[in-house]
Parts: sequence; structure tokens; C-alpha cells
Amino acid sequence: MQVPERIPEHVAVIMDGNGRWAKARGLPRTAGHKAGVNAVRETVRNASELGIRYLTLYAFSSENWSRPPAEVSDLMGLLKLFIRRDLADLHKSNVEIRIIGERSRLKPDILKLLQNAEDLTRGNSAMTLVIAFNYGSRDEIIRAAARIASDVSEGRLSPEDIGAAAFAARLDTAGMPDPDLVIRTSGEQRLSNFLLWQAAYAEFVFMPCLWPDFGRDQLIEALSVFGSRERRFGGVEARVS
Repeated sequence: MQVPERIPEHVAVIMDGNGRWAKARGLPRTAGHKAGVNAVRETVRNASELGIRYLTLYAFSSENWSRPPAEVSDLMGLLKLFIRRDLADLHKSNVEIRIIGERSRLKPDILKLLQNAEDLTRGNSAMTLVIAFNYGSRDEIIRAAARIASDVSEGRLSPEDIGAAAFAARLDTAGMPDPDLVIRTSGEQRLSNFLLWQAAYAEFVFMPCLWPDFGRDQLIEALSVFGSRERRFGGVEARVS
């Protein structure tokens, strides 16, 4: 499949369908999650090769804790395995890892693992891999609002200076460009509490394939759809992004 000329700077992905992929094959859900990790590896490699500067993956939402404890435990184990197995290669490939999501209630072993990944790769410049872990956009917005309120009450910020830029600077994604393209696999067509502020002017592409089946061809297909869109950002004339 031909690579489109227009490549977005920031692509965000809602990785959906691991459980259905496993069920269709008569396998336990954990098998779908393991296959999903392989799709993550391939997508990170493909995104880097295609020139995508930021890749954000919705790895574990703040609502996912409500899943059965055994499944949550399996997901935590896969996260640990992915970071321990792939961190050195990502660092060698000059990929920076950044974690977004609420951290204060994470277990110490998970928190340390995530922080070590960020510390090791900080300053790498080929691509930034953003892992949304224990992430929920409403929670992120509430935490940003609380920071705004604290800064105002302590005199670091005046109410007159509160605007979109000041608010964005207090989100987990501070300093990163907003996503140009949001991809969701499995055919579902909703954001599921993902990057609600940041995706205000993103293009959305909903892919019918389940996440473990998402490969280079599917990524290029989504990029091609993005390349065919006119982005006006609320205006009349199309703007190049």
C-alpha cells in the first residue's frame, strides 16, 4: 500500500477489540491482550518509520479497574513485560516515552516502572511514544482545573489570565501538540473518555479491524483517509497541518 504524502504529526489510537479477537478464536481474553501487545510493537515501529512524531496509545483507562481482577492482573503483567522487554530497544531507537494519566494511586512497582521508562528515554528525539495509563480525560480535566484553582488562590495566576493556553499547560499533555488524527479499531465509534480537550479538532478514523489485526497496511489506510480530509479548524478555508 502506498504511503500518503501527508503524514500527521501526532496520531492517537484507541486500541479496541482484544477480547473480541480472542473470543472469535475460542481463546481466553488474555490471549487477545497478548496479541494486542504484538500489535503495539508493530505500530510503534511503523509509526516511527513513517515519520509520525507523536504516537499516543490508550493503554489502560481509569475505568478499566472495574474489569475482573484476574484480567486487570494480566494487563498489569503485560505492561511490565512490554516495558522490560522493549524499553532498551525503544531507547536505542531514540524513542522518548511519556506517560499520561493519574499516578497518585498506582502501586509502587507499576509507578516505578513507568517513571524509569520516562527517565531513561527523556530527551530522545526520533519519536515520542505517549502511553495513556490509568487515564481518563474527565479526570485529567478536573485535575487541571484544580491546579488552576490552586494557582489562583496562591497568587501565581490571576483569573484574567485563565485561557485555553493556561489550561492546556496544566493538562497531562502539556508541551505536546494536539492529536491530528485519532484512530479507533474494532468498528466502535466513540472516544471513551480519551483526549476530550486535545481532540477538539482532530480527524477521526474508525477502523473495522480488531486491534490485534492492526498492522502497517491498516495504519497507512488510516493515514490515507486523514490525507484526504480538509481541516478547517472552525474556519472556512482549509489549513495544512
